[in-house]
Amino acid sequence: MRLNVMRPVTPKLLLAGALISMGCLDFHKTGPEDASPVVRPMLVSVTVEYRQPNLCMASDRCDDNVVFFASWLPMQLDPQGRPTGGYMFLTRVSAYAWRGVAQNVPVNYPPKDDPHVVAIYDPHLRDTPTGGVTAARLIVGQQNLTDLINAGTPRESAFVYVDENGYGHNPL
Repeated sequence: MRLNVMRPVTPKLLLAGALISMGCLDFHKTGPEDASPVVRPMLVSVTVEYRQPNLCMASDRCDDNVVFFASWLPMQLDPQGRPTGGYMFLTRVSAYAWRGVAQNVPVNYPPKDDPHVVAIYDPHLRDTPTGGVTAARLIVGQQNLTDLINAGTPRESAFVYVDENGYGHNPL
């Protein structure tokens, strides 16, 4: 018959146990338990106004609608993969004046982000070198936009910041 005899603890095992207990093996990190909440941008309504030139420089269809484009407007694809959205039609308020109200515009003023990019398609300018695209004579949030990009080309547009009251601001 065999007896189980307890063997004495060796000094190496005692040393290892002492080192482990001194390390405390606490894997809990200090800090917040939950992720910080995502701050959604404030959204406002912004009035958009545009004044057409008095003379139509297109060969036809001068009475087509004026279209407003903005970087904050959602762009989507139709079933054929063509882009839709990213624009809104303005309403004629007098012979050469157009107006609309853009909803859910993200506030980005004072400048804490890139400015919004905006432009107009004007059928009066369709047969010009810009192909009808312009940012001249455009007012966003009561601000006449003066910071034009690619002026005189089909890629003409303007930068604008929008504040919490829905007012536009030219970049500084």
